[in-house]
Amino acid sequence: MHIDIPEDKDPIAYVWAEMVPEIGIAASTFSMKVYDASNLGLREFEAARLRIAQINGCIFCLDWRTERDGEKVEDGFDVAVTEWRTTEVFDDRTRLAAEYAERYAVDHHNLDDEFWARMTAHYTQAEIVELSMAIGSWLAFGRLNHVLGLDSVCVLPSH
Repeated sequence: MHIDIPEDKDPIAYVWAEMVPEIGIAASTFSMKVYDASNLGLREFEAARLRIAQINGCIFCLDWRTERDGEKVEDGFDVAVTEWRTTEVFDDRTRLAAEYAERYAVDHHNLDDEFWARMTAHYTQAEIVELSMAIGSWLAFGRLNHVLGLDSVCVLPSH
């Protein structure tokens, strides 16, 4: 870890809530709303989330699987996300979610008209905004936790 944490403190709670409470608590609330208020299907949500986790290298995020109504994506889904271009287990929306997450993270200046035509053919504008906000959250907070060395001790509350 790159931040000194008192031995009697939970690292995540200390950094996010005690070190910078005005920012950290708001960021935490936003982060949790991405999970709690999502209208996206579980597969496209997880495809985007896992692609960002893979790009960020966030240890916890790579192991986490979002659960909704007692369901999670199937075993091996993370491998399919890595192979989003060629996997046969993704529908168009799931493949686009993984592609969008990757391009958002590493090539956002080149989201061209052809890409947006495909996105708008499969997602509503509200879904695109929601996915964009979710990806932004995962990108920022996953990197924050990884850069500070917190990702090995990160625990999200269950839903």
